[in-house]
Amino acid sequence: MEKNTENIKLILSKINYPGFNRDIVSFGIVKDIRLVDDNIYLSLSVKTNDENNKKIIENEIRESLSKEFTFSDIKISFLVESTSQNNNNSNIKKIIAVSSCKGGVGKSTIALNLALEISKNFKVGLLDLDIYGPSLSTLINFNEQPKFDGNKIYPINKYGIELMSFGFINNENSPTIWRGPMVSRMTQQFFDDVEWGDLDYLILDLPPGTGDIQLTLVQKIALDGAVIVTTPQQLSNIDVKKGSDMFNKVKTPIIGVIENMSGLDINGKILNCSENFNIDINGQNIVSDSDGNFSLKLNVFKGSSGESESSRLNLPLLGKIGLDPMLSECCDTGDPYVLKYENTLVKKEFEKIASHITKNNN
Repeated sequence: MEKNTENIKLILSKINYPGFNRDIVSFGIVKDIRLVDDNIYLSLSVKTNDENNKKIIENEIRESLSKEFTFSDIKISFLVESTSQNNNNSNIKKIIAVSSCKGGVGKSTIALNLALEISKNFKVGLLDLDIYGPSLSTLINFNEQPKFDGNKIYPINKYGIELMSFGFINNENSPTIWRGPMVSRMTQQFFDDVEWGDLDYLILDLPPGTGDIQLTLVQKIALDGAVIVTTPQQLSNIDVKKGSDMFNKVKTPIIGVIENMSGLDINGKILNCSENFNIDINGQNIVSDSDGNFSLKLNVFKGSSGESESSRLNLPLLGKIGLDPMLSECCDTGDPYVLKYENTLVKKEFEKIASHITKNNN
């Protein structure tokens, strides 16, 4: 293979950033490639304090280039930029990410209801970072643009919490086509330019995967913890593991695991009943009381992904959110579930999860 910049970029594009499924070229980490005589000089921009990640990248570059080319010397320098993970909004006490590598697990629904549950005792903000498919505007039935003042953006205040989403800004009819660097800039802007005010907690609703948004966060923002969301199926667990491992790789504490869509709880009554009845439903033996009342749990999605992942990580299973038609309806109508319903099993699970998060991150 000929020694030229394009061929070198091709080799480097096969090296992934540690813990992510994106390569260092598409992430914009490779800033400069210079060939001088029989030497190669590489300039890299990695905005992290994690020296181990830098070492991994450097070793992989040397190994990959040495396999394809013969250089007298491979010189790799890391540009001195803002290397400290920080939160420009110093008035935000804790930043918690709600994450899953798997799409369609109900992350946004959980993030909103958790934020609202936590807000009963704390000042809370919720940031929907899914630039490609934001859903917060639908979940709260809000279609107006936020207020702008110069470069500053003021979040929407609704239900007593501060809310921001790309869905508030982008026209719902326009296509959302963003490349990596644009996504990183937009993600950073939500932290630099949004006037969040004083918050005890900022909850982040992350998109699926381990891409540009996640990399921007772990490089520039000091995350205080992450909550992993899964569904019962093994298929979900396979992808969710990747997200968990990403956070471990970049040393972001994982608070615990939530299993969503965890069975369907059914309460019923046998009419004109004056004694106990035994009923067989899908192989389950259900016994009613003397008034004919009975309850059962149908495991619509088979599996135990939540327990499996929490056990693998040696972390708590924070809760199991069951299937509830009213929860689905609330998502469509823009009426948050935890504000509309009291004393339901799902509501109590959200209360339990919120309590665990605040007790261990306060």
